[in-house]
Amino acid sequence: MATDCLFCKISTGEIPATIRYEDEDLIAFEDISPQAPHHILIVPRKHIRTTLDLTTADNQLIGRIYQVAGKLANDLGFAQDGFRIVNNCNEAGGQVVWHLHFHLLGGRDLSWPPG
Repeated sequence: MATDCLFCKISTGEIPATIRYEDEDLIAFEDISPQAPHHILIVPRKHIRTTLDLTTADNQLIGRIYQVAGKLANDLGFAQDGFRIVNNCNEAGGQVVWHLHFHLLGGRDLSWPPG
């Protein structure tokens, strides 16, 4: 855990959030600036700064993130209509919180290309 990390503080309960899912490895909560009717951040509890910092030891964790995304999309009723999972890496890629996280977006038509 990084002591100055917003997402680490959310994962420990130090900062409140609207939690949609949590287990020993992951926490998922609603984005405070939603870009879709459903916008949930899926975050590993382990502090990993960016996608570039992943190792082979994290392979199972990344698989779990995608499984949780599918579960949330099903549970919230937008899986069959479609959804998007986004991971931004570094500043030019749109990353603003330096803790690996994935955006689950759904509940509206999502155009392509994004951004």
